[in-house]
Amino acid sequence: MTQVTLPEYSIIATTLKSDSLAVTPAEMQGLLCGMLCGGLDPELGNWMPMLYDYTNDGAGWPHESKTLAATSLGIANTQLHSGQMDFDPLLPDENVDLMERADGLSEWVNAFIAGVGLAGVSAGKLSDDAKEVLADLSEIAQLGIDEDEDLEEQALLLEQVIEHVRVCAMTLHIELGAKAQDDEDAKPTLH
Repeated sequence: MTQVTLPEYSIIATTLKSDSLAVTPAEMQGLLCGMLCGGLDPELGNWMPMLYDYTNDGAGWPHESKTLAATSLGIANTQLHSGQMDFDPLLPDENVDLMERADGLSEWVNAFIAGVGLAGVSAGKLSDDAKEVLADLSEIAQLGIDEDEDLEEQALLLEQVIEHVRVCAMTLHIELGAKAQDDEDAKPTLH
């Protein structure tokens, strides 16, 4: 079986921009992952109207960008359900400017939090662990790189923060996303 992969971040960014979409690849995947981790069932197809509303004032996406979004959603869903801890946020490549990579992480986290909300997650119904994860993510979304500090050290710190974001997303998926899918699977089918 051939593993489906996404094009490089920069190619996705070019496609989204050429389709006149004001969204970065990080924002696109962050939003979709937030919806998945919030309990959205990608098989229902209700993710597209939410994506369109959030990113393009409700207007549909051109075919190539929509295909990239669907592929991104499918890959993230597979990674989150694999149990292999191989989920990765879609961020600018490691060889780009540190500021750009940090901005991409902030965009991803902000969109992820929005996606969790779009999936209908209510903060009052969350466990303390899930509330702590969302609080961590809210703080991470505000982080930035200080150009006056040691950039090599900040690059290492950024990688640690990215790892924490990965774990936060997987934690929320275990509590909300996987549980919602398990609940759906447990419902009896009416014939």
